Amino acid sequence: MDPSPRHTYLLSILIIFTLLCTSKGATFTFVNRCEYTVWPGILANAGSPKLDSTGFELPKGSSRSFQAPTGWSGRFWGRTGCNFDGSGSAICQTADCGSGQAECNGLGAAPPATLAEFTLGAGGQDFYDVSLVDGYNLQMVVEPSNGLGDCKTTGCLADLNQQCPTELKAEDGGACKSACGAFGSPEYCCNGAYSTPATCRPTIYSEMFKAACPRSYSYAYDDATSTFTCSGADYTVTFCPSSPSQKSSWDYPAPAAASTATTSSATSQVSGSDDSSNPVSGSQFVSSPGSGLDFGSGFSDLGSADSIGSTEDGTGALLADSSFLAGLAMENPATRTESSSLFALLSTTVTLFLPLLYWC
Repeated sequence: MDPSPRHTYLLSILIIFTLLCTSKGATFTFVNRCEYTVWPGILANAGSPKLDSTGFELPKGSSRSFQAPTGWSGRFWGRTGCNFDGSGSAICQTADCGSGQAECNGLGAAPPATLAEFTLGAGGQDFYDVSLVDGYNLQMVVEPSNGLGDCKTTGCLADLNQQCPTELKAEDGGACKSACGAFGSPEYCCNGAYSTPATCRPTIYSEMFKAACPRSYSYAYDDATSTFTCSGADYTVTFCPSSPSQKSSWDYPAPAAASTATTSSATSQVSGSDDSSNPVSGSQFVSSPGSGLDFGSGFSDLGSADSIGSTEDGTGALLADSSFLAGLAMENPATRTESSSLFALLSTTVTLFLPLLYWC
């Protein structure tokens, strides 16, 4: 028996709804839990549309959200110590974008800066990371919600400004430079003869960053433990998420053993271990116990996941309304057999798409 118009319509609705769900882009919510105002900066990559803002003021304890379309890619960061007086010449103490305004207007962050980087919907997945490759200026965590797949929280909880080696400290002490930013040599910057994964290896400095923030990029080719994927998620970007009440178990192994094993080889890359000019000498970078290792994806008070399971938008109506299934049961015996294969197909379709319906 050919599928009835009703059956065809139902299948069409399921497929269309699923396609819309998986191509909705993402909502980014910025939350400031610092004890001071942060001015987030937003830079879209070439070919990506601008969001509703390229930079804004985010007072202590406040939040703000933006919608980004599928295919959007770009980066976020937090500026600190800004004093915009309307003259157009004001600057921020850290991560300034050079616009002289709250809006960055297509300009990026001046290192050192903690960066959150996103590409939405590439091959059906979002790719995201928190990078310390350009240095560090404040704590940042990215938390996905309502997504499908191995959606992990990432970022850096450790206050690296308090632990920054003297040779990496920014002039005002408000940020911690990367080794590339501090010394500019190819082995630290992964350029020149060190421009491939085979030649650019972890250094003593990148290992220090990795030990403190094991899920963040510590150098240019630190992909394996630093890039994460999720599908159909929204994201909360939190500055200074260091309150113990916001921490939960994070299923990431402590990197101490791996760090110890690689530090000796990384140290050998720094020229002249006996040279008094060795920039490593005197470094006292020590990871705080548990910093960056024990927080997880359960920030229940960030407000980014409180729509999970909601049926207010009617997405649960298909399963809640049993009239269609009851109609199949009430069919006469002659047609019930012919409908069984269609029913099996519909049941399978609903089962396969149920997670998407739930998270949308």
